[in-house]
Amino acid sequence: MPTVSSGRVLVTGANGYIAIWVVRRLLEQGYTVRGTVRSESKAEYLHQSFAAYGNKFETVVVEDITKLGAFDEAVKGMDAIEHVASPMHFNADDPDELIVPAVNGTTSLLESARVYGASVKRIVFTSSCAALMNVQDTPRVFTEADWNEQAIAEVREKGRAAAQQTKYRASKTLAERAAWNFMEKNKDALMWDLVVINPPQVYGPMLHEVPTPGALNASMHMWYSNVIEGSLNAYQLATMGSVWVEVRDLADAHVLAIQKPEAGGERIIVSAPPFKWQDWLNAARACNLDTPPGNELYDPAKATHHVSVDTSKAAKLLGMTYRSPMESARDIAADLKTRGFI
Repeated sequence: MPTVSSGRVLVTGANGYIAIWVVRRLLEQGYTVRGTVRSESKAEYLHQSFAAYGNKFETVVVEDITKLGAFDEAVKGMDAIEHVASPMHFNADDPDELIVPAVNGTTSLLESARVYGASVKRIVFTSSCAALMNVQDTPRVFTEADWNEQAIAEVREKGRAAAQQTKYRASKTLAERAAWNFMEKNKDALMWDLVVINPPQVYGPMLHEVPTPGALNASMHMWYSNVIEGSLNAYQLATMGSVWVEVRDLADAHVLAIQKPEAGGERIIVSAPPFKWQDWLNAARACNLDTPPGNELYDPAKATHHVSVDTSKAAKLLGMTYRSPMESARDIAADLKTRGFI
């Protein structure tokens, strides 16, 4: 399988929470990076952030990722592509507000790479554990063999009335399906292979432009709300949780995914162990953050995790290890203090 240990890498949605960390990790390892943004104004912050890398970093404007041909120029001369751009919010009325850009943005990029990406050797697509985890009544360990058919069925049945998280999960499932279907349809004509990364909820310090707490991305807004603002009660803190991954670990996984030959053609869950929100409160307190009252009776050793994932493939193919909530909370705290958010 082809790999890319040096050269030029395209990162889509480069000004986003995850993507900007991918850009930084690539630059730190000597790659030349081209990042896509929706406007020149979005590019200014990136150029300021990565000014030290000079001409090793550039941006290109792709106003509408859903248009066929939108990435034609962007993919030219690239050795690898990290496709991170995708809508992630929980205020969509029509499910197509999420599904159309997620699916069409993916197929538009892949088609541009097929036609104009003569030098491309590998594409890494950022999917989500949302594309494989169903909502169920009993504890379950999910693997790369699972698909979230439940979300697709609910959106088809309820349309606008479907739950916001269901709309998002359906968009991620359908976008990833579109990527794999594209690969199957064009398998005899492609010079590059595909790696899909499936992360769960993503937390960690921020590099992207966030002027106020109200401008936090969806996952960090949830963290800030639950850990700093105290939006959960004592019972919820001890019983609610999920699986997560640190944003810097996820960025490392994206770089490893273009470097490891054996990752080609694989779907890979990248995740730390599961948590309850009280675990984060405990970690934040240990970092001297002023947190709301928590659940003093909570015992992490006795916690039952309703959802967990099998990460053996990531360990085997990418050699992944993960930061703890304590490590992440320490750096989140420093970030929030620097920004004046706490």
